[in-house]
Amino acid sequence: MASVKADRRQRLKYHIRKRVAGSQERPRLSVFRSNTGIYAQIIDDIKGITLASASSKDLEGKKENTNIEIAQQVGKKIAEKAQEAGIQAVVFDRNGYLYHGKVKALADGAREGGLKF
Repeated sequence: MASVKADRRQRLKYHIRKRVAGSQERPRLSVFRSNTGIYAQIIDDIKGITLASASSKDLEGKKENTNIEIAQQVGKKIAEKAQEAGIQAVVFDRNGYLYHGKVKALADGAREGGLKF
């Protein structure tokens, strides 16, 4: 049985996804947070494919950094990969998480890297 917190996040996620959809011109930047890491994907929902992805698992030297700094680095990494794929603007999907802490740091890092949203 899922926890109350997980049920609440799932309801929020459905509510957000009703309004947020990625296209080829403006794909969706989806964020996932686990207990051990943070992940980001750029998704074209029309074709149903992932165009770029980055995670905290891919970073080197993450032992010295805080979770917020790691999330910001993941944001910069996903922005760099998006630029290589020719993506300038995205739609941000916080995936039911509050826009605070690691999620906000990832978004700020992606903006610093050159993504517009």
